[in-house]
Amino acid sequence: MYLRGSKWSMNKRRTKPNWFAIILLSLIVLGASYTTRYIVPTIPQVGVATSTPTISPDALIADAESLFNQGKLIPAIDMYKQAIASRPSDPATHIKLAQTLVFAGKYKEAQTAAEDALLLNPTNSMAFAVRAWALSFQGEYLQAESDIKRALELDPNNALAHAYYVEILVDSFYSGLGGFDGIERAIEISRVAQALAPNTLETHRARGIILEATGNYEDAIAEYQAAIAINPNIADLHLSIGTNYRILGVYDQAEASFTRAIALNPEDPTPHLLLSRTYATIGEFGKALQYAETAVGINPADSNLRGNLGVMYYRNAFWPEAAQELAYVVTGGLTEDGYEMQVIELTSGSTARIAEYYFTYGLALSRLNRCGEALQIAQLIISRIPSDELSVGNANAIIERCQQNLQATQQPPPATSTPVSTPTP
Repeated sequence: MYLRGSKWSMNKRRTKPNWFAIILLSLIVLGASYTTRYIVPTIPQVGVATSTPTISPDALIADAESLFNQGKLIPAIDMYKQAIASRPSDPATHIKLAQTLVFAGKYKEAQTAAEDALLLNPTNSMAFAVRAWALSFQGEYLQAESDIKRALELDPNNALAHAYYVEILVDSFYSGLGGFDGIERAIEISRVAQALAPNTLETHRARGIILEATGNYEDAIAEYQAAIAINPNIADLHLSIGTNYRILGVYDQAEASFTRAIALNPEDPTPHLLLSRTYATIGEFGKALQYAETAVGINPADSNLRGNLGVMYYRNAFWPEAAQELAYVVTGGLTEDGYEMQVIELTSGSTARIAEYYFTYGLALSRLNRCGEALQIAQLIISRIPSDELSVGNANAIIERCQQNLQATQQPPPATSTPVSTPTP
């Protein structure tokens, strides 16, 4: 029996598959799967922050050290800060940041970074040492010495702490707070640092500092050169070596060193100041004035830089400008560009540079015939630094010039003579 018309008939002819449709459908499925798995996750969602690739703290620290070795201190500081943000609990990174900040001249920030390390580890010898180093640059010598002693109590073999101690003692001596016995201690401490770590930049730098302080300028240069051989891109080392060349009268080498320091750290006015003094020493007063102006432009609130600018104005015979700048040193006040200037007092322990600011101010006032003010400066010099022959000599020159000015105003004008007629022979 046959079922007619049934669709299940076994004798019905089979239709061929549509391979094009099958392939197309397969491709659509694969494309959708790929999109779902790989493309969709990369599309930022509205209101959801996008993720960025994270760099490990160790990689950031390595980059910071590389930048430091290249003399790129500000980028190195930024990189250390990123590393700290990524791993804030590591005191070693805070210490590295503090050391770099000191070399960059950012002493208060360096102190803060060292204190952050101490918060994480109150018995960290290097944290105490670096904080002491930063404090010494701020003139806090008593606290600095206390911290450096604590660092050495925690680790007597901390070579960098010994090196920093040398600098603290020398700077304290220069400031007038420390005695010569501090210099003798610094000599011994520098030798300890040398024995512990003979091939480090800090050890050579410490030896250079104490040799310079004791007048061994050529030996100091050799130590600074050894430090520069370890890292040629630290501006502070070039400043130090240039200063010693200047003392020895090797002015071309001093100029080259200061110029290199400017290239490495353009934001520091110190090499401009030293170049200004160097050019003044060799009689190139025009160049000296240019560098003095640049230094003030970098830090307009520094009374010492204003004083140097006033001296250079005087050397170039710009009397009113000299008097104006030097007045900021002697009497303080607000500058035309809005900076409040701090007076630099003249005392028995004042440096020759401060004395120069005062007698140059008096000379400029006498040139302008402002003798009421000029004579007060002369008397101040004679009363406070009577043993300074150069300053007292200039004070007497101020008095003499003012006497000449007074005589010139008191003399009656010369009488006009009438011609006497003589008889013609």
